[in-house]
Amino acid sequence: MGRTIALLVAAGSGSRADGDAPKQYRRIAGKAMIAHAIDHLDHPGIDGVQVVIGAGQEEAYRDAIAGRALPSPVIGGPSRRESARNGLEALAGVERVLIHDAARPFLPAAVIDRLLEALDAHEGAVPALPVVDTLARRTGEAVARDDLVRVQTPQAFRFEAIARAHAAWTGGEASDDAQVARAAGLDVAMVAGDPALAKLTYAADFRAAEAAMLVPHVGFGFDVHAFAQGEELWLGGVRIPHDKGLKGHSDADVVLHAVTDAILGALAAGDIGGHFPPSDPRWRGAASALFLEHARDLAGEAGGRIDHVDVTIICEAPKIAPHREAMRTRIAGLLRLPPTRISIKATTTERLGFAGRGEGIAAQAVASVRLPEDQ
Repeated sequence: MGRTIALLVAAGSGSRADGDAPKQYRRIAGKAMIAHAIDHLDHPGIDGVQVVIGAGQEEAYRDAIAGRALPSPVIGGPSRRESARNGLEALAGVERVLIHDAARPFLPAAVIDRLLEALDAHEGAVPALPVVDTLARRTGEAVARDDLVRVQTPQAFRFEAIARAHAAWTGGEASDDAQVARAAGLDVAMVAGDPALAKLTYAADFRAAEAAMLVPHVGFGFDVHAFAQGEELWLGGVRIPHDKGLKGHSDADVVLHAVTDAILGALAAGDIGGHFPPSDPRWRGAASALFLEHARDLAGEAGGRIDHVDVTIICEAPKIAPHREAMRTRIAGLLRLPPTRISIKATTTERLGFAGRGEGIAAQAVASVRLPEDQ
């Protein structure tokens, strides 16, 4: 398999993170946590990755890794230590192993560098951070923190040494692999850890991790349609009573068209005409809500979060104010957002231009969407 292998232990149930699935399959910015962990093990000093999963997780694992070229997973045991041991027993021809937890998915390359360098002089190495908070027992008695550290993973070892240590262990459940190693008399060094290796345990940890990964993108949309007799007037997904409607291939809802283009712009995904060509008879008379739902779904598939939409409607008539809240509610429902995230404004052109002459309606929209950094 190679001289240096990363053994990724991902066999737990993760019940404290909420949700129906084990936490290693929970998505962060559109990608399963276990997939983030695997991708962060892509390092020139690591020759391969062996994953350990829980019994019955095979299908979830296949979906999560999405075609990544990895060996068949090892089935773990009833405890974390037994899962690590199962993984070690499945390896052969390995000189060094980094035993890592999927619950610490965002592994910086610099930590791997420090661990591998430490193995040149030691049988094992673990990353650790100093304790900066005040520590106290539940009685309120302070605990000295001078000699305390926060130990992280991956923990790196010379393979034969840690394999023998796990085989000889008789002490029940261990806190980590370093405890097993030290019990066998191995020399385990400490290297500098990294705050990015914080363990994701609770639902709030996942929310914070996702927020840190998403960066804001802004898109702008504009649309205009002419008035026509005998047409219905749809604005913002709401039918508006008026003596004329707007002419177009679909229902000609300029508001939803502008919002759709704004979201597509934030995604750098082209424009509404590229996704729904006017030449395609399928979209003749179609409700523009279909177009906006499509843009919303594209944002979700990219791991994005639509934060806010701001719309300006440009027309002399009809009056927009009586219908503003209905439009906000409708757009919010289509985007699965609270109405407070939707702004609807209206203005005139002081009777200048086509809108001022009452020949049609224009709309412009700005959408803010947070997307993963690599989008």
